[in-house]
Amino acid sequence: MIDLKFIRENTEDVRQMLADRHTDADLDQLIALDTRWRENLTHTQSLKAHQNQVSQQIAERKKSKLDASETIAEMRELSQKIKELTAENNDTKVEIDAILLTIPNMPEASTPVGTSEDDNIEIKTWGESASFDFQLKPHWEIAEQLNIVDFQRGAKVAGSNFVLFKGLGARLERALIQFMLDLHTTQHGYTEVSPPFLANRPTMTGTGQLPKFEADMYRCDRDEDNPDSDLFLIPTAEVPVTNLFADEILAAEDLPIYYTAYTPCFRREAGAYGKDTRGLQRIHQFDKVEMVKFTTPETSYAEHESLLANAESVLQALGLPYRVVQHCTVELGFSAAKCYDIEVWAPARQRFLEVSSCSNFEAFQARRANIRYRPEAGAKPEFVHTLNASGTALPRVVIALLETYQNPDGTVRIPAVLQPYMGGLTQIG
Repeated sequence: MIDLKFIRENTEDVRQMLADRHTDADLDQLIALDTRWRENLTHTQSLKAHQNQVSQQIAERKKSKLDASETIAEMRELSQKIKELTAENNDTKVEIDAILLTIPNMPEASTPVGTSEDDNIEIKTWGESASFDFQLKPHWEIAEQLNIVDFQRGAKVAGSNFVLFKGLGARLERALIQFMLDLHTTQHGYTEVSPPFLANRPTMTGTGQLPKFEADMYRCDRDEDNPDSDLFLIPTAEVPVTNLFADEILAAEDLPIYYTAYTPCFRREAGAYGKDTRGLQRIHQFDKVEMVKFTTPETSYAEHESLLANAESVLQALGLPYRVVQHCTVELGFSAAKCYDIEVWAPARQRFLEVSSCSNFEAFQARRANIRYRPEAGAKPEFVHTLNASGTALPRVVIALLETYQNPDGTVRIPAVLQPYMGGLTQIG
């Protein structure tokens, strides 16, 4: 979340940010509550100081065997008043925190102001789409003809927008996961972790999924008497991996920390359906390899650029053309200060498909999850900066692979870097 002091001192900048992001948040109510909270806190502290002073006087009167009953009665009333003010301030703080959780991050200065995805800026492109002398098939036709994805049985088991990979399709998924993990751990310096696929409410709140996106999450049964017992199927490995250091203070010499993880990801994406639902493009469960970084504020933007390069290297190794775009304000993720999207080219569909969002959250997630570091011995702890990128999301990479490497006879070539993970196979079909 954004620091309340920053909002207090830069209210108009925050108001403009909300307008640029097309986001509603009750900023006026927040300011009013904050003013009341600080006034009540000052008043409470004044009463406590008076209470301490009079308590000393009472002790002295008792020591001198003088009557202090009237003063004691007054202090009982004062003590009750302090309790009431403290309770009121605690309630006010809950209201303040609830509003703070709805306010998105401040965009970094280079983020363009925009009103739609058309205002995203293309940063670069890589590779050229191959020319084909035959009629291209869309990925779902290729997958069904090769019998590597069963859309009907996936839907039968779990409902629409769930799929079943089978045979060499399942092996291709596994090969991609292993290839990406090996790439990031052996060449990019990441430590592999295997986190839980479920996360509790504080964990989901720490990275910004809750409360804003609760409708998009799959929530498990809970103890109705204890809302904190909620468990959610994770929408991305970013959630559990970032929260590994929640409520901890890291040593400066341990930063930066690089983690990579494979997990399945689960997303309802309520309201997001209605187009692009055919095939693998938008499904409720998919596999993804994630990269997460914990850095100092001074190095986070250099780390952001290297994180982008790490994600790009996956597509370069696979020989898949792509482009990188920078999000404008209205497209920027809730928690992100700056974000690049990597979009792979799907030749049969003649369009780019997002396969990675590479985000710098600055201290936004760290403040929510209370992840800090001590710059030097004896120094006051400061919030780390957190970053993450998909390295990459598999379904759309599979789309690009099937459409890019298809042959006229319906077979699909396997990129050289994947062949060792596919038992030496050079093609499917």
